[in-house]
Amino acid sequence: MSQGELLGIEPQELKFNFEVKKQISTTLQLSNKTDHYVAFKKYSVRPNAGIVLPRSTSDIIVTMQAQKEVPVELQSKDKFLLQSVIAPDGSTPKDISPEMFSKEAGNNVEECKLRVVYVVPQRTSPIPEGSDEGSSPKGSASDNGNSNGFAVTRAFTESQEMSNEEKKLAEEVEKALQENRRLRQELEQLRLSASKKTGGISFTVMILVAIFSIILGYLLNR
Repeated sequence: MSQGELLGIEPQELKFNFEVKKQISTTLQLSNKTDHYVAFKKYSVRPNAGIVLPRSTSDIIVTMQAQKEVPVELQSKDKFLLQSVIAPDGSTPKDISPEMFSKEAGNNVEECKLRVVYVVPQRTSPIPEGSDEGSSPKGSASDNGNSNGFAVTRAFTESQEMSNEEKKLAEEVEKALQENRRLRQELEQLRLSASKKTGGISFTVMILVAIFSIILGYLLNR
């Protein structure tokens, strides 16, 4: 902090985040070390004057006009001149006049020159679409999880449907086998009965057995 008799000034360098064709600003803190009102005046910036109350601190915004081009190596030769002088009690910024800062009039004017420093703003570079860095591992895991979950569910459903069809087919085969056993028993009884009466199996019974065998074979091959 500058150790003037009237104002303490912080910082001693004015750092501006430089941008072309844009007004740039920074903050300056002034501390009144006296029991009097102190008027200050800044040059080449707006606003260019103000009042700091006794034993108080004031933060002021220093704004530079837009620059048309980038300085070589971002080096600035500018100096920020701040003048301060004791003002009448109760003074406001409207009461400040150029005569108050006139040394020829015998006024005790303090001067402080601050160096101007340009700083390049830090910006996060955009990540191209499709870049591995831009993709979220967590999100990818979620996507894969959803896809796998769908595949598993679909496979389970298809398996369940196949299982139901096999179950129905097994039931049909079991019924057919039971019917076959029943018909064989009846045929055996008919054969025995026919053999006693005619000595052989009738042609009609043989046709029925053949038809049933064809139906049973079709069911077993499904």
